[in-house]
Amino acid sequence: MSTSNSTNTKAVKIPGPDHPITIERNPSRVVVTLAGHTVADTRNALTLREAHYPAVFYIPRKDVDMTLLERSGHATYCPYKGDAAYFSILSGGERAVNAIWTYESPYPFVEAIRDHLAFYPDRVDSIDEHA
Repeated sequence: MSTSNSTNTKAVKIPGPDHPITIERNPSRVVVTLAGHTVADTRNALTLREAHYPAVFYIPRKDVDMTLLERSGHATYCPYKGDAAYFSILSGGERAVNAIWTYESPYPFVEAIRDHLAFYPDRVDSIDEHA
């Protein structure tokens, strides 16, 4: 990738030995709750492991109650995954603002997380795995 002085150019990095990323199908049922609501319930979660960070569950949108969510204007960028968009959980108040992120156009090496949502554990009541 060539570099330029343009502020619109985003660095793109490929996972490797110094920053590994793996994505695997999670065999468990994963349930996310907040304020007495089941926000997500799936047997099709993916587990993404990235470098030294804690593992993250990515849950298919079809298994998330999208009526409980509101898209926010917040956005971030990861050089390994791309641009992230955010959702807040309406029933969670201030704690649940930007509680969920998603990569709607992920980079090719993490394409599996397209159409999946990830939850910040400290912004929901629970993220439980069931056998």
